[in-house]
Amino acid sequence: MEDTLQLQVLDLEVPVLTGIYSEETHLPQPLRISVRVDLDCPARFDPDTPLTASKNYMDLKHAAMTALPQGVHFTLVEAVAEHICDTLFIQDARVRRVRVDIVKIAIAEGNESIGISLTRHRK
Repeated sequence: MEDTLQLQVLDLEVPVLTGIYSEETHLPQPLRISVRVDLDCPARFDPDTPLTASKNYMDLKHAAMTALPQGVHFTLVEAVAEHICDTLFIQDARVRRVRVDIVKIAIAEGNESIGISLTRHRK
């Protein structure tokens, strides 16, 4: 079994144009997005291991926030997750798997989380 390193950025609140109902299609909705990325892993991480042996967490944050195209309406939140996966696979050849969890904050009542998880593997 191969070793992997998982990086994660959890619970980012991102306004995204998404939805199918008329009340959803003209204003951005708040989504809570979490991203987990499995990377190829070096044999060890010694105290002096350089950052290039891993990946910058901010790349994950960028994929979930600023890399989403402005003004584009995503009918499904699944398409938002797909765009995030694509961005991370393009960024770094060491990315083996991406999992994106999206919670639609605006439709939750109480402490529930309503949303999707999408996992893609590098092909």
